[in-house]
Amino acid sequence: MNSPQERQLWMATLAKASLKQLVKAVEALGELPSYYHLRPPETGLAMVRGRAGGMGQAFNLGEMTVTRCVVRIDSQEEESSVGFGYVAGRSRQHAELAALCDALMQLPSWHEKVKTLVIEPLQAEATRQKDIQKRQTAATKVNFFTLVRGE
Repeated sequence: MNSPQERQLWMATLAKASLKQLVKAVEALGELPSYYHLRPPETGLAMVRGRAGGMGQAFNLGEMTVTRCVVRIDSQEEESSVGFGYVAGRSRQHAELAALCDALMQLPSWHEKVKTLVIEPLQAEATRQKDIQKRQTAATKVNFFTLVRGE
């Protein structure tokens, strides 16, 4: 059984990956089991909340577009599995693929394969992109110093 923290991590990875990366990773899985929609991909709005200074009182910052999808895989060998996909924006395909991967990750026969071929490569790419961004940001850093006049 997977912990809630592990599931949160892989769901965040799936949601934050680009659609192009996710499609490529899912194609590496080969033939997928059949599944059906409990809730087909649909786009709506979600209220985004913020905090002044990151720790102050919460306030409504605004709305963002979110697409969600819920799928079920009925497996003959194992119990059925329900997967959820919530992604920023309007990509119905992204939400569906995220939900499918979430459902597959809950099936013992698919867990390691999806983790190895989808989740870990997406996490590695996200880490690589963060490192690039850190290097680019560090390159623009300006060091200010104050000269003290001697008297």
